[in-house]
Amino acid sequence: MLQQQNIRHLSLSQIQDVFAEMGEKPFRAKQVYEWLWAKQAPDFASMTNLSKPLRASLEERFSLPSIRVDATQHSADGTIKSRFRLHDGHLVEGVLIPTATRQTACVSSQVGCSLSCKFCATGYMERKRNLDFDEIFDEVALINQQALEHNGKKLTNIVFMGMGEPLLNYKNVLRSIERITSPEGLAMSPKRITVSTAGVAKMIRQLGDDQVRFNLALSLHAANDEKRSEIMPINDTNNLKVLVESLNYFYKATQNEISFEYILFRDFNDSVKDADELIKIYRQVPVDLVNIIEYNPIDNALFAKPSEDATEAFMAYLAKHKVNARLRRSRGKDIDAACGQLANKA
Repeated sequence: MLQQQNIRHLSLSQIQDVFAEMGEKPFRAKQVYEWLWAKQAPDFASMTNLSKPLRASLEERFSLPSIRVDATQHSADGTIKSRFRLHDGHLVEGVLIPTATRQTACVSSQVGCSLSCKFCATGYMERKRNLDFDEIFDEVALINQQALEHNGKKLTNIVFMGMGEPLLNYKNVLRSIERITSPEGLAMSPKRITVSTAGVAKMIRQLGDDQVRFNLALSLHAANDEKRSEIMPINDTNNLKVLVESLNYFYKATQNEISFEYILFRDFNDSVKDADELIKIYRQVPVDLVNIIEYNPIDNALFAKPSEDATEAFMAYLAKHKVNARLRRSRGKDIDAACGQLANKA
């Protein structure tokens, strides 16, 4: 038996060609396309303005794999973590982070991760596979439904900061964003989307060449090569000099916002000397914002969060040197939904 083709991997014109072969009217193809993307139909049976014979014919010809919510956890602060089951049984997690002004979806791009960052729970998991672009789209669509259901508001922002390294699943991430921002999809502004990378310099340059319109965040976490390589093995092949060059190339090509992510670890990267090194890197790149992030403990790592005084001193030092920095308080810690904690625990 021939394997059915995933209908969402076809363009509108390709679906129109199939419908022409089937002897169906051209407008039917547009109806199906609308069901697939604008209405996020989970199956052909849901496409109620199509005849039953046509729906049966589509079901025979095509597959329509969609992800489903396998488990949800609700934090005391309103954060919702979802574990999604993919069509092949693999699991990934996504998070809805609501605030007074924003409804942010944090989405995954890979099942597991290959980069082994020492402070991140996903980094201790094996990378099983990349997510297809339609699976990433489904994550966003399902989290958007949660935002509407629980908070009465649509998503305002998307961050690719969940499981996996987005730039090692480059084509699917870009194609998912194309669908998310399309008027025929979720019609979100690319300026509301941020892709976070541990630092794949070659692909940061590719983003510039491809003239993407979304924002970029670099997971920095240490501002000298020795320390960064200690906690992020990718730094051995993508050191800070190379990353600075690639970020400047990206900015020159796109003028898009760049931010740094910097988790504070007690007695590792929270001293005045560390702050000075961060300032030095900050001044080499047109960085819009430095997000200073609270460390969230995970089972496999021995890092600790600095004291409140040490954190405040670090922030004050950055402010004194005119660094646009913001302390990002963790959300969803009580359900392992905070930064670095995603590991399919529910």
